[in-house]
Amino acid sequence: MDLFSLRGRTALVTGARSGIGRAIALGLADAGADLVLLGRSADFGDVPDAVVDTVVVDLADPTAVERAVAPVLAERRIDVLVNNAGTIHREPAADVSLADWRRVLSVNLDSVFELSRVVGGRMLDGGGGKIVNVASLLSFQGGVTVPAYSASKHAVAGLTKALANEWAPHNVQVNAIAPGYITTDNTADLRADPGREPAIRGRIPTGRWGTPEDVVGAAVFLSSRASDYVNGHVLVVDGGWLGR
Repeated sequence: MDLFSLRGRTALVTGARSGIGRAIALGLADAGADLVLLGRSADFGDVPDAVVDTVVVDLADPTAVERAVAPVLAERRIDVLVNNAGTIHREPAADVSLADWRRVLSVNLDSVFELSRVVGGRMLDGGGGKIVNVASLLSFQGGVTVPAYSASKHAVAGLTKALANEWAPHNVQVNAIAPGYITTDNTADLRADPGREPAIRGRIPTGRWGTPEDVVGAAVFLSSRASDYVNGHVLVVDGGWLGR
């Protein structure tokens, strides 16, 4: 359907080396988009023909973002920005160091703002675009032993709405996806926990953990013309967890 086609558009996807980011990148390519992949190393594995450029930058240093993406922005228009890259630190709150707290916030929040400011700023001047942030169920809940992650994802949801309010008049739609419990590296410890894994799975009405591919449809929708009147929304993809 033409509403969901991304032919002629270029999408920049962060954290595209694995997991949800890689699945989203491949899904956007299947919908017709050209891809710019951003990661902390150049090891993107096998990449589709749709990849037109790559950016290597450590998002734990948000001050490096503008310099890293400048060559890409000088050469091409970015129509879709997917802020997917994230990290997590699991430890009781009383034991979390300020350095670990800051590292999670730098990757999960500061870099999202900086990429949105730099790339989205071009969209404001260029007639519009789409920004899709990856939030979390922990944009709504506190979680256990992940205070920095929960704080960062609550903030991503708020930032999504704040940018949407400012940028909607410029035809820039800013939305977020909140994945549920997905089989990625970030959830490996939970899935290996004999107590928590069945408790989590037992609460999901769908009866299973999600896969990165389960998030792709939402990402294509929020990147395409089909969502032109959707703005400031956090779309939950969780198998029914929040509705339980």
